Amino acid sequence: MKAVMVMFDSLNKHMLPPYGCNWVHAPNFQRLAERAVTFDNCYAGSLPCMPARRDLHTGRYNFLHRSWGPLEPFDDSMVDLLSKNGVYTHLTTDHNHYFEDGGATYHTRYNSWEFARGQEGDPWKGSVKDPVIPETLSGPKLGDLWRQDWVNREHLDTEEKQPLAVTVGRGIEFMERNHDQDRWFLQIEAFDPHEPFFTQRKYKDLYPHTYEGKHFDWPDYGVVKQQPEEVQHVIYEYAALVSMCDAYLGRIMDTFDRYDLWKDTLLIVNTDHGFLLGEHRWWGKNIQPFYNQIANIPLFVWDPRTQVSGGRSEALVQMIDMGPTLLDFFAVDIPPDMLGKPLNILTDSDGDRPREAVLFGTHGGHVNCTDGRYVYMRAPIQEDNEPLYEYTLMPTHMHTRFDPREFAGMELAGPFSFTKGAQVMKIKGKTYLNPYRYGSLLFDLQQDPKQESQLDDPEIEARMLRLMARLMREHDAPAEQFERLGMTMDGHSVSAHKME
Repeated sequence: MKAVMVMFDSLNKHMLPPYGCNWVHAPNFQRLAERAVTFDNCYAGSLPCMPARRDLHTGRYNFLHRSWGPLEPFDDSMVDLLSKNGVYTHLTTDHNHYFEDGGATYHTRYNSWEFARGQEGDPWKGSVKDPVIPETLSGPKLGDLWRQDWVNREHLDTEEKQPLAVTVGRGIEFMERNHDQDRWFLQIEAFDPHEPFFTQRKYKDLYPHTYEGKHFDWPDYGVVKQQPEEVQHVIYEYAALVSMCDAYLGRIMDTFDRYDLWKDTLLIVNTDHGFLLGEHRWWGKNIQPFYNQIANIPLFVWDPRTQVSGGRSEALVQMIDMGPTLLDFFAVDIPPDMLGKPLNILTDSDGDRPREAVLFGTHGGHVNCTDGRYVYMRAPIQEDNEPLYEYTLMPTHMHTRFDPREFAGMELAGPFSFTKGAQVMKIKGKTYLNPYRYGSLLFDLQQDPKQESQLDDPEIEARMLRLMARLMREHDAPAEQFERLGMTMDGHSVSAHKME
């Protein structure tokens, strides 16, 4: 048995044909849906990038205890467990966050790995001379990241050189070289269609439109300030990159066809989160509240054991389920600290959902809970969003190590149920994106799928709060998370913050 996971970053469900989009050119996603099972209620767990990957490895939520950071010494890594049980693991990626301080323990779990350079502001090509940057609608706020990206672009002048092409090409090489071998797991992880939405002309030409404004393929995270034609232009730029992703997905599926990998190879195609492209008047994925454009994400699975083609599932599933799914597929024991479930268990329900609800969020943000119909977003009750702490033995942020000043007042805490008896550092947390300004929100996705009108129903809110509290307890959330949100550990509201 073999397994392949194809992970795209920031892939929007609502812009794919299998989910009802009729204008984005993505025939291979439709081809995949006809071969695999399409999941309608897959939700992000911990956001954004590396927190989602910790969910993948550990089968439990990162965001209740930790912001962006590496795998911890006490973490159960699905990849480690596969390798220790005779499954060869290989990663091919162009996701440069793996190679920063805040992600440096992930790629080294694999037996082997390959990294394609040049995405976003990857510090790849050195240039003392400033690059030529066209007049743009965004960019200065990104500073050195923006400058480096334009240095890199000078070296990505053909499709074959683009990191997506290199990443997928290397994945296909691995399949060609090892198709007749058994017990391997290949993770093909593409940074695209993450911003910047940079691709070649043939994909842009799929979306002809009149636009004569400034260069615009990398929106700053924040409120939309651009004109409607500028917003539409960047949507087309994103769509062009989705079409490029689709083309390379097709090459992977062609490889499955060529070697008949369908007979014994699990295929998972997924993403970590979506991206707001002007919806709700915002750009980005770190923007709160986490509306469904960000949180409700695509997932396609082909399981050679069941061979279900063209199916759809309403089961509530998340990234925390991917690790247990892969362990189960290779008959490797799932550690008790992994709280995700194998997908075959979650979908073996005769039409009834075996999971009542899931959580999603970012550290220090809303804690969000959905049962598939309602989404409840619980906000902090104080404007300073306190108390909030990081729990870690690996004190790094996204690009940097913790500053020594951040350790002021640090104390040892725990152990938590999942830290293998180890105490951890308890360090005062930071609020990067404070959800206090939005208050607590409740939406009925059945009646209001675009989440345009808040629902005022105390009975439903109370039920969702109880579900939230139960899931937080199961994940051993620290006591101050309940205090921060003005709720008891059994799910009663002590004090709520709602915007009028």
